[in-house]
Amino acid sequence: MRDLTVALAQGVLHWESPADNRNYFEAMIRDSGQSLDLIVLPEMFNSGFSMNAAENAETMDGPSVAWMSAMAHSEQAAVCGSLAIAQDGAVYNRLVFARPDGAISCYDKRHLFRMAGEHERYAAGKSKIIIDWRGWRICPLVCYDLRFPAWSRSPDDYDLLIYVANWPRARRTHWRQLLIARAIENLSAVIGVNRVGMDGNDVSYSGDSMVIDAMGNLLLDPGEEVGLHICTLEHQAQCDYRDSFPAHMDADRFVVTD
Repeated sequence: MRDLTVALAQGVLHWESPADNRNYFEAMIRDSGQSLDLIVLPEMFNSGFSMNAAENAETMDGPSVAWMSAMAHSEQAAVCGSLAIAQDGAVYNRLVFARPDGAISCYDKRHLFRMAGEHERYAAGKSKIIIDWRGWRICPLVCYDLRFPAWSRSPDDYDLLIYVANWPRARRTHWRQLLIARAIENLSAVIGVNRVGMDGNDVSYSGDSMVIDAMGNLLLDPGEEVGLHICTLEHQAQCDYRDSFPAHMDADRFVVTD
């Protein structure tokens, strides 16, 4: 492992307007002028949290995934975020992790937010992935997954847990407390990236994107501020803490089933 410089792109999304959102985030990233390892976009970064699944869905060879790959190449950093992807007759809320060399990894959101009818419009994913990026083992998840600790649980197989989200202001306390809990219980750094502003359904979002270390300390907490928020995760500090407090060795073993 090496230190990892991460950028959290917290912004106001243009409702169901992929080109505008791509341009918006590209300008935000270009303006940073910093050398980065990982850029994290919100959930459904190109459309907002819309239940118009078929209308908003792109394909893996569509413009938004191509844009992510182009940004990863130009910035020499991995870029991740979720968007609606159509595949095999279904639409998935899919997290795409694009690397500078063109390689792409994907995770389909497992827990679909039934209170908004997401489970009626999108297909659920079946499995987690662990991505090896610049020496860090990364587990990317999406929004509502945060509420299900068994799905997020680490048997010491990742170093960094990422949640991309459109998490409403009305439940911001849940978002903040659960992110901290996931870090503490998994002895892992956690990144949560949320949006701000009002969406096309008049739902308000407060941001609260955060970076949290394995002890549950807030390393980055920009509140509602729009922008690219940057933080460096220190690998040695996390390794030292795990060595001194190896609670994962006493964790219960279980299997998550359908």
